[in-house]
Amino acid sequence: MSNLRIESLRDLQRAHGLQVIALVPGANLFYCTGLQKSLSERPCVMFLPVEDIPHLLLPEFEVADAEQQLTFEHRIYTYSDAQGYSQAFRHLCRDLGLNGKQAGIEFTHMRVFEQREIALAAPECQFVDAEALLAHLRIRKDPTELAALQEAARLNERVLRQVIASIELGQSEKEIAAAYQMAAFQAQSDGLAFDPIVVSGPNGALPHAYPGDRHIQAGEFITLDCGVKYRHYCSDITRTIGVGEISDRLKAIYDVVYEANEAGRSSVRPGVTAESVDRATRQVITKAGYGDYFTHRTGHGLGLEVHEPPYIVEGNATVLEPGMVFTIEPGIYIPGLGGVRIEDNVFVTPTGCESLTTLPRELILL
Repeated sequence: MSNLRIESLRDLQRAHGLQVIALVPGANLFYCTGLQKSLSERPCVMFLPVEDIPHLLLPEFEVADAEQQLTFEHRIYTYSDAQGYSQAFRHLCRDLGLNGKQAGIEFTHMRVFEQREIALAAPECQFVDAEALLAHLRIRKDPTELAALQEAARLNERVLRQVIASIELGQSEKEIAAAYQMAAFQAQSDGLAFDPIVVSGPNGALPHAYPGDRHIQAGEFITLDCGVKYRHYCSDITRTIGVGEISDRLKAIYDVVYEANEAGRSSVRPGVTAESVDRATRQVITKAGYGDYFTHRTGHGLGLEVHEPPYIVEGNATVLEPGMVFTIEPGIYIPGLGGVRIEDNVFVTPTGCESLTTLPRELILL
């Protein structure tokens, strides 16, 4: 699989005049090469030239691990802690003849010091943002990827059901988040896709707040936004739960978000644009008078990263195609009162849209 993906990337490089693409640890490196590494103060950079074998720079004590993972011909440049990495960068860039060439890099992933080392080793190298090319490779999921995403969603729902059933008055947001994390690791997932968001009452008006010491009270909503990984692929599901007797105003807000979620999912099909899906959810919320309280995009792509293209937002004219996977997550956030978000994971089929998410969208009352 990695060999095929490298060849697909090379075709794109030729079409865009990029002699080399340099990747750091993360989703793009894993997708293209199968190499799984973590970012640290010790640089690890894979250079993928069009007309030569891949060149990998990494610490010498990590060579054995890399050799076990790589399935294609490659060349390795190492350094020790005592030597430092600058000389290894110089040797690699010299051997690639990188000076004067165009090198594609990950503008949102490569760090300043890694780019600086390449620039010092090849002063006339021209850096080009390669994010769009890499996204083009990854944006349509193949059957194996889709199966992993489906299992990640299934495991996530299993954990969410368990945690929701265990919620009690007086628990803190932190305690519920900890229960989710423990259950996620016990559910045979590959770990968390991101730190769980558990917010209650007025904290629900903060879409990305961290769980705090606030204790659950009757008559309010709890928002749980959580995800696990399976075979490196992510799930990302949000449900808003009611505790005790919920006011008519909060119920009405929930109903609007429920309708917006339905409108968004119903609008998904091949040939429509990402921004049209955002409009479908936003129109429902705006019509109900809450447009100013829907403060984020409708959704984001889902795959090896929990946030990746396609972004479901106004201004994104990307045409949806079969195999694309993303979230639909409209929300309303009222300062001082609370918030509601209902998030599903969907994929584009040849004829429309199917949901990877089966957890009920109707309001759950505890």
